[in-house]
Amino acid sequence: MKVVVLGASPSPERYAHMAWKLLEEFKHEVTLVNPLYQEIEGRVCYPNLSDLKNIDTVTLYVTPKHLKPHMSELIRLKPRRVIANPGTFDAELMGQLKQAGIMVDDACTLVLLRTGQF
Repeated sequence: MKVVVLGASPSPERYAHMAWKLLEEFKHEVTLVNPLYQEIEGRVCYPNLSDLKNIDTVTLYVTPKHLKPHMSELIRLKPRRVIANPGTFDAELMGQLKQAGIMVDDACTLVLLRTGQF
């Protein structure tokens, strides 16, 4: 499955980093997105979602304030679902995604993976 980690981090103690690594352990194809980094651990890190396509899931690791600039690109990308990890859920923004036909999970990617619900 093609998954985007929006808010990817080079810091191993950050949940975004843990999720990226666990997604790969579960054999998902992971794309990293964060405008602060050009690469993380030798992997390309995209500044935004604009060059991506055919993505199944976007897992959020950004606050609603930092998600807002990505909303039009996220809606254009039209993933099957967006996972709003703890601290990322915003009713208004998630409503916009649902209105665009994108499923929203208010959940934790790490828990979903470890419990076989991803």
